[in-house]
Amino acid sequence: MSAKRKPAYKRIVLKLSGEALQGKLGYGVDPQVASAIAEEIKEIHGLGIEVAIVIGAGNIFRGLQGARSGMDRATADYIGMLATIINSLVLQDALEKLGVHTRVQTAIEIHELAEPYIRRRAVRHLEKGRVVVFAGGTGNPYFTTDTAAALRAVEIGADAILKATKVDGVYDQDPVKHPRAKKFEKLSYLEVLKRRLQVMDATAISLCMDNELPIVVFNLTRRGNIRRVVLGDKIGTRVE
Repeated sequence: MSAKRKPAYKRIVLKLSGEALQGKLGYGVDPQVASAIAEEIKEIHGLGIEVAIVIGAGNIFRGLQGARSGMDRATADYIGMLATIINSLVLQDALEKLGVHTRVQTAIEIHELAEPYIRRRAVRHLEKGRVVVFAGGTGNPYFTTDTAAALRAVEIGADAILKATKVDGVYDQDPVKHPRAKKFEKLSYLEVLKRRLQVMDATAISLCMDNELPIVVFNLTRRGNIRRVVLGDKIGTRVE
């Protein structure tokens, strides 16, 4: 029945954490995990949805943690941006092995590896049925990949940001540490900002709020959840 349902979105930005690629390794990339994620992306792409992706770098390097360890913050952030390019190439490889035409566009130009980010070209790729992976963050230090996802989503006219996490939505406190934590089915942008809920950073939330771009936070570890979200099933937490 679900195969005949009309998707709730035409164009989406899928925000993945770098940790999503590490699996049980605890660091780096697990190729089997990358392949499993690619299969789910292929599935929603097959529904006719235009898919753009932003992936973090926490499985390799976190700029903020580097800065806390004594590194220059800008330098640490640039290293993190380079790490997102590595993850983007991993995901591109996994997708193309499944026959999904994919382009990596990076805010930090590395011509031998990926296209430079050009908004109109990115939109054209999406219109032609290619998956586009946005790498290199925003190209500027002091901005997270959450902000990069929000920025790119607004630029390309996406219908929503789908933020994949390890838990099944947004809670009032950490559900791992607090078994009685309350899950929210729906939140406003202002509630997220006032409560300082760990959805996306404040810059990203404000950008989504200003442009009325909804965010759906859901559990990536449950197989088929990406499909459920794009078909409009009420899973996770919706911020709008």
